[in-house]
Amino acid sequence: MRSAIVLVGGAARRAGGREKYFFTFRGKTFIDRLVDTLKEAVDEIVVVARDPGQCERFGHIGNIRCISDVRQGLGPIGGLHAGALAVHGEYVFVAACDMPCINPGVVRLLFDAAVGCDAAIPSWNAEMLEPLHAVYRRSALLDYLEEHESLSVRAMIWGLDTRYVPVEKIREIDPDLLTFTNINNLEDLESIGPAAGCDTDDLRGPC
Repeated sequence: MRSAIVLVGGAARRAGGREKYFFTFRGKTFIDRLVDTLKEAVDEIVVVARDPGQCERFGHIGNIRCISDVRQGLGPIGGLHAGALAVHGEYVFVAACDMPCINPGVVRLLFDAAVGCDAAIPSWNAEMLEPLHAVYRRSALLDYLEEHESLSVRAMIWGLDTRYVPVEKIREIDPDLLTFTNINNLEDLESIGPAAGCDTDDLRGPC
């Protein structure tokens, strides 16, 4: 079984207080695009919000579960902890909610790369990684997060048996690396407006 965790609990300060997961791109909200894409690659999707009130924002989306942080105020680490407790698959794809062009073929590649390791992390170079577009072994996450001291996702990666997947390998599926498109603010959103082309063939998925 393959699972996915979508982290939506951020405070959206860089987006002017607006909820990025409800930004719209090509007629669909980011969260709807993410869910539709992930359905092609995983068996279950868990959305992790900061509190039960935020969970209510996603009641209209079918075939997902929304849970809230067990440990409040820990950022992505708190979301990973709650998500790892909730999912059923031994391997889990983790995504931030501000990545509207995630590619299902890349997700499947990362699942395959993670087998036999604790994590498969896309890597641009030794310092530039994509820890919130990655696959983790659920049991390794829980073991680490049970007694962790640091709130750094990077420190967690260093503490796991991690396989780094070069972006050049990912280019074989997603030549323009659109899967890593990240929207932090309204200016970023404008940059992927109507002129931003995304293929929609079966291999690359909707974008």
